[in-house]
Amino acid sequence: MIAGPASLLYAGLLGLLLIGLSVQVVRARRRYRVGLGVGSEEGMQQAVRVHANFAEYVPFAVLLLVLAEVSGLPAAAVHGAGILLVVSRLWHAAGLTGSPGRSFGRFYGTAGTWLVIVALSLWLVYATTAASRSPGPG
Repeated sequence: MIAGPASLLYAGLLGLLLIGLSVQVVRARRRYRVGLGVGSEEGMQQAVRVHANFAEYVPFAVLLLVLAEVSGLPAAAVHGAGILLVVSRLWHAAGLTGSPGRSFGRFYGTAGTWLVIVALSLWLVYATTAASRSPGPG
């Protein structure tokens, strides 16, 4: 079975967001004249961390979203998780881009991302244990 249309939609949206964050890193490299690494400019470090944080969390979250949809998570729940993930990543990117310290976007973006990962992980554990308990064809 292939992934359903819901998880594919959010994978596509998040892929576009990744490219947007990549463009920010390239612009920061030009602005601060940093060819490799992060240099000493705070703005360069922020751009790299926004991108890196996205790359650290989102691929696994998208994998969980696809697996949850394939395993039977209702479409409304897939959409809810997908929307929360996209909004959370936008909040996180805006919050961390604006300030290297605490911010609304950074806090709630992280919390929302973690909530999606935990909820989808729990669904997959439940779906696996429920499938192993159900009687097979007999």
